[in-house]
Amino acid sequence: MTDPGLFGLEAVVVGQPKRSWWRRYVGPALAVSTVEGTPLAWVTYTDDTFSVLTKTSGEFIVRIEQFGPTEFRFTDAEDREVGTAGARGLMKTRQLSLRTEQGRQLLLTRPGLLNVEWHLTKTDPEEDPAPEILGRVTVSTIDSWIGLQQYVVETDPRLNAFERRTVVASVVCLHLLRRPPGGGAAPA
Repeated sequence: MTDPGLFGLEAVVVGQPKRSWWRRYVGPALAVSTVEGTPLAWVTYTDDTFSVLTKTSGEFIVRIEQFGPTEFRFTDAEDREVGTAGARGLMKTRQLSLRTEQGRQLLLTRPGLLNVEWHLTKTDPEEDPAPEILGRVTVSTIDSWIGLQQYVVETDPRLNAFERRTVVASVVCLHLLRRPPGGGAAPA
């Protein structure tokens, strides 16, 4: 990954593209854009276990492979592992454990059951009452009629492009855990 591109940005939006309630939607499952709305990349589901993140030009960025209900692996164009994400416990959408390409461990944690903001930290908030926050993911519904979700991803300037790639891919995993392909409209 020589050109950081979208992973050089400190803030991006990952969201379900707007669609008509009345017509069958055939576009990407998720869109990645700047905060201002400029499209950067698409996420498409190839089946129930694979998702592919590509630039809007069609250039491959990363494949997200799901193992079981809560484990994910990220691979690049050469099929090398470039990160992982996984959830544990009964509340599978409360915390994701991330591992970056360089082996750095990060956690994406929702502080409370009804909280719409997730915190990116190096330490578990359960064990460290004041963890250093390296980023935030804010979840919102952009179309309440059909329940389209949007995730605003803000990262600390100290994170490098490889770490940001893992964070963006983990937000796709978070969406898959909350809204599996073909699942119901209500988020988990």
